[in-house]
Amino acid sequence: MMGSALRRGAHAYVYLVSKASHISRGHQHQAWGSRPAAAECAAQRAPGSVVELLGTSYPQDDYSNLTRKVLTRVGRNLHNQQHHPLWLIKERVKEHFYKQYVGRFGTPLFSVYDSLSPVVTTWQNFDSLLIPADHPSRKKGDNYYLNRTHMLRAHTSAHQWDLLHAGLDAFLVVGDVYRRDQIDSQHYPIFHQLEAVRLFSKHELFAGIKDGENLQLFEQSSRSVHKQETHTMEAVKLVEFDLKQTLTRLVAHLFGDGLEIRWVDCYFPFTHPSFEMEINFHGEWLEVLGCGVMEQQLVNSAGAQDRIGWAFGLGLERLAMILYDIPDIRLFWSEDERFLKQFRVSNINQKVKFQPLSKFPPMINDISFWLPSENYAENDFYDLVRTIGGDLVEKVDLIDKFEHPKTHKTSHCYRITYRHMERTLSQREVRHIHQALQEAVVQRLGVEGRF
Repeated sequence: MMGSALRRGAHAYVYLVSKASHISRGHQHQAWGSRPAAAECAAQRAPGSVVELLGTSYPQDDYSNLTRKVLTRVGRNLHNQQHHPLWLIKERVKEHFYKQYVGRFGTPLFSVYDSLSPVVTTWQNFDSLLIPADHPSRKKGDNYYLNRTHMLRAHTSAHQWDLLHAGLDAFLVVGDVYRRDQIDSQHYPIFHQLEAVRLFSKHELFAGIKDGENLQLFEQSSRSVHKQETHTMEAVKLVEFDLKQTLTRLVAHLFGDGLEIRWVDCYFPFTHPSFEMEINFHGEWLEVLGCGVMEQQLVNSAGAQDRIGWAFGLGLERLAMILYDIPDIRLFWSEDERFLKQFRVSNINQKVKFQPLSKFPPMINDISFWLPSENYAENDFYDLVRTIGGDLVEKVDLIDKFEHPKTHKTSHCYRITYRHMERTLSQREVRHIHQALQEAVVQRLGVEGRF
């Protein structure tokens, strides 16, 4: 749901790309860009074309921007693969909530949804969460759109309204989410989120509070930094206390007791007040999740007008990298047995410290070009690099920007680090991929090469 979700944070194989091979299988890797790769990107947006995803055909339009790289990842369900590190984190959170929060009849209070389709409408992903029409998180450059009305979810919060509307008042949602972003060891176009929502009735919230029968959930007042205009201060403080206590218990379960925690005020369109939780881990303050009191307008629109609630969201990769000391987000997609076997533990709460695979040498190439006069987005370039180079690309750095004093044209120079996680790359392989990228960047982005 939150944290970096708006600011930076049940699948099936895809018909269109069923013949695409994964890049992590030694010498089977093909240079995705030779001309065919660039041509395929263009074909996905050809007038009248469709993409078939999860058994449904979606007509393409001027918003369609899915790449083969992303489509081949739909259906992997890493969070549901037994003994995968993301599965371990999910199961540990589930176990904690099942044991700590029990309903009236001895059954778990929170229900869990971890197989919901990643294809959502733009209304689900944005409008249902009160995200304004001009909010930067809607940008085509930051999301993967099937077309103007459907997209791959950018956060698991896209399911929040539907589950509330179905009458649920305590649930966890886990799934893969999709976002166009920079390329480095911390960012990947597909990652996984877990979020939770809990609603309270007046009776539930004030039970056990002295004179609680005289307290109210709602009032008509003005919005402040501490509360929404429809909430009483008493209700907000109790919800906020329950939220922070719930999260403090969760991170203690994951990281151990004695962890130093701090709360940072922040902003999300769908909660107020909103907070980020940071933990002091090995002497470094790390942001691990975002949370807040749910916007009452959202709760009301879903049909729960008599309730107030909280929500939080966290990134599974973020937690796994911290807990297991995994240095590169690409490793989560590895099929290397040396990686996977480290997480086959008999007890999901068993401590695991990742033992690094042999680190193979990097190969570095620069690419520079003059930008077109308009319609250049850096995320388009990053997406193209991922499509051509796949997971062989470790990181991309913008190392130089230059404006010509006479033509006023702008030049960018990027340094691309290629590194296979399981073997040594050859100069010939990298040269072939890099040349394919040079061709594709001219064809697809309309730049003028300086190579």
